[in-house]
Amino acid sequence: MAKLTRRDFIKISGGALLGVAGSGFLLGTRGLRANSITDPRNAADRVVPSFCGLCFWNCGILVHVKDEKIIKITGNPDHPLSNGKLCPRGAGGSGLVYDPDRLKKPMIRKEERSRQVFREVGWEEALDYTAKKMLAIKSTYGPEALALLTHGPGGEWFRQLATAFGTANIGVPSYALCRGPVETGFYLTYGASPAEVENTDMSNSRCITLIGTHLGENMHNTQVQEFSKGLENGARLIVVDPRFSVAASKAHYWLPIKPGTDIALLLAWMNVIVEEKLYDADYVAKYTTGFEELKKHVSDKTPEWAYASTGIKPSLIRETGRVIGAFRPSSLIHCGRRVTWYGDDTQRLRAAAMLNALLGAWGRKGGYYVPAEMELPPYPYKKLDYKPKAPVDQPKSGGYPFADSILATGLRDASIPGNAAYDLHAWMIYGTNPLNSFPQPKKTIEAIQHLDFIVTVDNLPMEIAGWSDVILPECTYLERYDDLKGAPFKIPFTALRQKTIEPMYDSKPPWWIAKELAARLGLEDCFPWKDVEEYLKVRVKAASLDWEVLRKKGAVTGKAQPIYVEDGAPLAFDTPSHKIELFSDRLKSAGFDPMPQFRPPEEPPEGMFRLLSGRAPVHSFGRTVNNRLLSDCYPENEVWLNDKICVERGIRDKQKVVLVNNDGVRSNPVKVKKTRRIRPDCVYLVHGFGRKQAKMEFAFNKGANDTDLMTKDKTDPLIGSKALNITFVKVEQEV
Repeated sequence: MAKLTRRDFIKISGGALLGVAGSGFLLGTRGLRANSITDPRNAADRVVPSFCGLCFWNCGILVHVKDEKIIKITGNPDHPLSNGKLCPRGAGGSGLVYDPDRLKKPMIRKEERSRQVFREVGWEEALDYTAKKMLAIKSTYGPEALALLTHGPGGEWFRQLATAFGTANIGVPSYALCRGPVETGFYLTYGASPAEVENTDMSNSRCITLIGTHLGENMHNTQVQEFSKGLENGARLIVVDPRFSVAASKAHYWLPIKPGTDIALLLAWMNVIVEEKLYDADYVAKYTTGFEELKKHVSDKTPEWAYASTGIKPSLIRETGRVIGAFRPSSLIHCGRRVTWYGDDTQRLRAAAMLNALLGAWGRKGGYYVPAEMELPPYPYKKLDYKPKAPVDQPKSGGYPFADSILATGLRDASIPGNAAYDLHAWMIYGTNPLNSFPQPKKTIEAIQHLDFIVTVDNLPMEIAGWSDVILPECTYLERYDDLKGAPFKIPFTALRQKTIEPMYDSKPPWWIAKELAARLGLEDCFPWKDVEEYLKVRVKAASLDWEVLRKKGAVTGKAQPIYVEDGAPLAFDTPSHKIELFSDRLKSAGFDPMPQFRPPEEPPEGMFRLLSGRAPVHSFGRTVNNRLLSDCYPENEVWLNDKICVERGIRDKQKVVLVNNDGVRSNPVKVKKTRRIRPDCVYLVHGFGRKQAKMEFAFNKGANDTDLMTKDKTDPLIGSKALNITFVKVEQEV
C-alpha cells in the first residue's frame, strides 16, 4: 500500500477545505457579517488554550485572538487528544461565535406553543419566571416531575441543579440513540466498556476491521490520526458497510453487506477462526469462560450459511476471517460509536466483543489498550435530606434490565400521561434538540403538548427552543469557563476550558445561569463559590494541580502507565466470573440469548429502500449546519441512490426528489447523488439537515431530515435503545 498521510486521508473525505484542517484554517467573511472578524493574516494579540465544544471528543485547541475577536483556531500540541491538530469542525468553531442567528437575549413565550411568539426580557425576569414555574411543578407534582435532557460539559452545572432540586430524571440522549449498545455489549462481555474516547490502539494495529464505522467522515480527531497512522504502517483494513465510505476507499476488503445481517457475518467469522484454530488459544484459556459453548454455538454458522443472509460470498467471508485471525492479537474489530441500528444492537456488539476476545485483542498492543485516567475530586454535590423517586424512563409494561443509563427517549414517553409509573410535567433542555434527534417526532410533539413548562438553554434557536416557554441564551464554549475535563486515554490528562473572549450579546455562561436559578430555588448551597473561577481553583488545588500551569498550557498530563498486558497493565474483569464471558449467564437468567443469535431483518417493501444515515466531516449532526464557515464545504445533504436504480427510473444526478416513508411522511426535496458507492436496496443521507426552524436562517429548509421519516419504533429489548435504521422509503421525482 502506498504511504497515506493524514492530509491525504482527510482531503478525500471532503475537499480542499479539509486538507488544511490539521493546523486550523484561516477565516474569511463569506456568509458572515463583514464586521464579525478581522484579517486572519495579522498576528494575534494573544493565544488562549481551551478545549473544543463542537463534538463530545473535546480536543485541545489554541484560540488566536486579535482586537477581542477570534481570528483562528488551531490544535493544542500540549493536549493528547489533538496533538496540535484539529478536524475541520474544531478549526471552524468561530463560525458558531459569529453566527448572526445566535440567541441574543432571554425570551418568554407570549402565545401557545404551536406559535413561536416570544417577547424579549431581561435576565432577572426570565430567571424569576423560570424559578416560579419550577417551584410550582415541585409543589403540585413533586420535584421528580421535572426532567433534564442534557449533552456536553456545560450540562454538568444543570445536572447539579436538577439533582439538588430532587429529580433523578436526568437523561443524556446519546445513550439511547448512539452509544448504549457498545457500552452494555462490551460490559456484559468484559465487565468494562470502550472508554469515552474509545481505547482502540489503531496506530499499532496490523489489521483493522470497521463495521459501519465511518472514520474519515465521522471526524473523531484522535482516532482519525491513529487510523491514518495504522494505515501508513501497513495495517490491513477490512470495511463492512452497505455504502462505499471514505474508509472503504482505503480498504483491502470492502464487504457491502445487506443491512441488518451483521450478526450473521460476525458468527461466520468466529466459525472460521475457531474451526481453523486461528484464535489466541493461550489468551482464551487464561482469560475467558464459555469457549466450549461458543465453539458449539458457531459450529454450523459457516460462511455458506451466512452468505444466504449477508450477500457476501463464502470465499470472501473465509478469506477475511483468516486475515483477521492471522494478525492476532494486533487485530481489532472496532466497536463503533453510533450503533443504534436494527434493535438487536447490544447483541451485535456482544458478538464484536466476543470476536475481539478470540483474537486476544483486549489489553494487547494493536487491539484495545488499558486506558489510564487522572483522578479528579468529584463535584461536591449537595447532600439531599430525602431519597428521590426512582427515574421514570422505563415503561410500566416492562423495562430494559441491562440499561445502565437513563433513557432520554423514555423520559419523553413518560411525559405522555399513563405511560410510566408517574408522569413528567416539565423539561429543562440543555445543549440537545429532541425534535431533531429523537425518532417518532410526532410522539415528541405530543409529549411537549402535555407538559406544563419547558425551559431551554442554548446558543442557537434550535427547533426545541421554538416550543419552549422560556429561552435562556447561553454563550458559546469559546466565551466561558466550564468544569475540568479528563477522559480515560493512553496518557492520563486534565484539561481546562477557559474563556477566550467576552460573551457576545446578552448571553451568559451555563455556570452563571445554574447558580442564579439555584439562588431563586432556595438551593444556594449547590453553588457556594462566588464565580466559576473560584470553584475551578478549589478543584484544581484538591487535585494537586497547578492552576497557572493549567491555564497556560490548557492541559496537563499525568504519569504514564502500562497500557498493554505485555508491559504489565492490569487485566481484570468486573464480571461475575472475573473473566471475559463468551457465554453470559446474566443474559440467560434474564431470559435472553446467552450468545448472539442471528434473526433476519425485515425486508423493504416492493419499490422501497432502507434509509441509512451518517455524518459529513465538517458537521456535528445538526449542531453545525448553520455554521457559515463549515457549510462553505457542505451546505446541504444529498440522497445517495445507486446508479442502476437511477437509470431504471430515469433519475438524473443532482435532480431533486422526495423521500416518502411507509406512513406517507414526506421529506423536503433533496438532490440525488447518483453513485455506484451504495447497494441498490439502500439510500443514504447525512443527518442534521432539513431544519424547520426559520430563525436558523442559513440552514432553514436545506436538504432532507432523516429523523422526520423515522415514524416506526423498534427498541433493543436489553437496554431500550432505539433502532434508527429500520425506516423504508420510496423515491418520488419532483413534478
